Amino acid sequence: MLKQLKSAILLTIVVTLLLGLAYPLAMTWAAGTLFPHQAHGSLIEKNGVVIGSELIAQGFAKPEYFHPRPSATTDTDPNDATKTIPAPYNAANSGASNSAPTAKAYIDSTQALVDAVKAENPKSTGPVPVDLVTASGSGLDPHISPAAAAYQMMRVASARHAPAQQVAKLVADFSEGRTFGILGEASVNVLKLNLALDERWPMK
Repeated sequence: MLKQLKSAILLTIVVTLLLGLAYPLAMTWAAGTLFPHQAHGSLIEKNGVVIGSELIAQGFAKPEYFHPRPSATTDTDPNDATKTIPAPYNAANSGASNSAPTAKAYIDSTQALVDAVKAENPKSTGPVPVDLVTASGSGLDPHISPAAAAYQMMRVASARHAPAQQVAKLVADFSEGRTFGILGEASVNVLKLNLALDERWPMK
């Protein structure tokens, strides 16, 4: 029995060192060496200052910017630690609303978002793209669909006094296809697109 106990302890130590220490360190080194940008958070800098990440959505509300998906993330209520309050795009508390699609409150809030998007984009016609009025599962999705970008294009072009065709070309340039051609859907990174807008047609 003592022999089997020694073998079990030795195996535990070896496996712990290999899988609990050596493997994580090797993967961390490989990621930092082969993919340094991604390993350090896919951060985006402007004039030497970090302004965001390619992976985390930010709120944009001004008419001259493309707006991201809504966010249902929350934070602790500063007046009552047992409660939460809405805190859109809170990267420290990723999550969804968990509302049922048939719940009256969810239907009413979604309809309010539809009305708001239509009011913000009076020159756009057709149905409002679903990702402009529904939050992602994380609440932090940095992308919108090309259709959602197209729906906002006239507003952005008008606010920046830019030719609509050129804004449309910029959206097309920043549209990303499916991963490996088969995974996911085509998308546009909102932060990178808005930074390109500021470079091309800066607001005065």
